[in-house]
Amino acid sequence: MGEGSGKPNRILKFITVFLAFFSLWLLLTSALKFDEILVGAAASLLVAYLTSEIMVYGGVRDKFNPARWFWALFYLAYYWLYAEVKAHYDVIRRILSPRMPLRPGIVRVPYTLKSDCGIVCVANSITNTPGTVTVELDEERKTYYVHWIWVVSPDPKVCHREIAAPFEKYVRRFLG
Repeated sequence: MGEGSGKPNRILKFITVFLAFFSLWLLLTSALKFDEILVGAAASLLVAYLTSEIMVYGGVRDKFNPARWFWALFYLAYYWLYAEVKAHYDVIRRILSPRMPLRPGIVRVPYTLKSDCGIVCVANSITNTPGTVTVELDEERKTYYVHWIWVVSPDPKVCHREIAAPFEKYVRRFLG
């Protein structure tokens, strides 16, 4: 079952998407009742059937690389336990201290990632972090345009270092 051959690769993609969605279903529902497991399996089968060709790009083997999974989990921990908490704290401080200055603006933030999934993951991470919103993506210039509530500097290198670089550091390790 080589990854370059057509039908086996399609089956592997289908199985990969099914397992991912069914595992997510089980984690989110935390239920072990037969009817809930059956509904989750049916929904996962349907989603896998409809989307496996577009959900899994490239080969399947690299999707099961333990190092990539480690970095993906590490990124989630970094994002939820550090980046989000730090950003929420900063925004809450600004809300509760009306005298605390704001310096809002839209800045250019260059990116260095190559994969579409990696670029989108970082853009979403920027947007989901309080105080920043990705408003535009310029693929030709390899730049995000980000609304930032506290513009430290309009210099794109500084903006990259302050906004995108921490996310890119880890995303590159599991999405490229």
